[in-house]
Amino acid sequence: MALKGKTVDSKTVLIHLLLCLVIFYSLYYMVGSVCFGAFRLDHFDGLIPFDFKTEPAESNSKYLVNLLSLELTYFCSGLLFAAVVRRRVWDYALTVTLLHVLLTSLVMLEFPMVWQWWLALGSGLFLMICNGQLIAYFTCQSDQSYPFFNIY
Repeated sequence: MALKGKTVDSKTVLIHLLLCLVIFYSLYYMVGSVCFGAFRLDHFDGLIPFDFKTEPAESNSKYLVNLLSLELTYFCSGLLFAAVVRRRVWDYALTVTLLHVLLTSLVMLEFPMVWQWWLALGSGLFLMICNGQLIAYFTCQSDQSYPFFNIY
């Protein structure tokens, strides 16, 4: 049984991807600045989305800010991605995450090998996909062109 759905042209996909990237990084910096203020850190690090070199420890406030910013950004991004793309949120979430890993490697000039960072990234991606797909599912139930509903 094949899934039947509307095909989307490449231009629309590219525009949605660029919108998702802008949403992701704008949200990352907004959440990061709020977390920096909440933890009363002295210096806002502009590399917060790309910083995987901070020593992971419970007593390290900068690490906690980075971790909290990452998880909150991924949580909220899934909700906003659903509003933008309305379908296949998992695809955009995965693509944005892969581009984020690529940009992180380019900015920091090395590939992230810290397992705590990968664990946080994976759990954030899981949150983003689950939240986004649930929102897309409930908002698109009446849309007959939504691929999931053409199966039944």
